[in-house]
Amino acid sequence: MSGEAAEGGCLCGGFRFRASGAPLYRAYCHCRDCRKATGAPVSVLVGYAAGQVAFTGGAPEPYDSSPGVRRSFCGGCGTSVSYEDRRLPGEVYLHVGLFDDPEPLVPETHSWASQRLGWLSVGDDLPLHARSSRPR
Repeated sequence: MSGEAAEGGCLCGGFRFRASGAPLYRAYCHCRDCRKATGAPVSVLVGYAAGQVAFTGGAPEPYDSSPGVRRSFCGGCGTSVSYEDRRLPGEVYLHVGLFDDPEPLVPETHSWASQRLGWLSVGDDLPLHARSSRPR
């Protein structure tokens, strides 16, 4: 993944964002909380330093989903937008489906494989981490 800027936005167009530079992290997340937040069997998150991400035309609504964890969503269409964890200060994780061109944002690992749904098969040979793949 190059250091170029990536852009995206929510389903209704209520806001847009620009993520500048290379991401810090790209991973599948199999945790139950991500499944509940997105309604999907697995999430793909792309992490950036908070200063690399700028929102325009509005901003997502914050939601404290659990102690130390803040997620955000679009107040207009409900699109799940981001994940932030106080144990990973200064980092923001965006859902890959928000990007206009998610193709180059290929996941590098699997987080929370211990909570992966038994019927979900992702055909790759990426590392599997029983819990988070990000040191906290």
